[in-house]
Amino acid sequence: MSSGEQQPPPVGEEIHIPGPSVLPLVSAIGITLTIVGTTLGLVISAIGLVIVIVTTVMWIRSTRRDIDALPEEHQH
Repeated sequence: MSSGEQQPPPVGEEIHIPGPSVLPLVSAIGITLTIVGTTLGLVISAIGLVIVIVTTVMWIRSTRRDIDALPEEHQH
């Protein structure tokens, strides 16, 4: 392997997998409302946009917490 490639985790080391989340589903609903609202009304688009912004911020915060919980040698 070249020096730029990452090594696989040692045998027996736990692989980090994020927990289940409803945020992707809620975000998709918000995006759908935003798009549908362009034909049905500005209020629906605004509600959808607020949902998308809130879920995106929550999703980023959740991901940052997950990354902070990883051992130091796994952070990039």
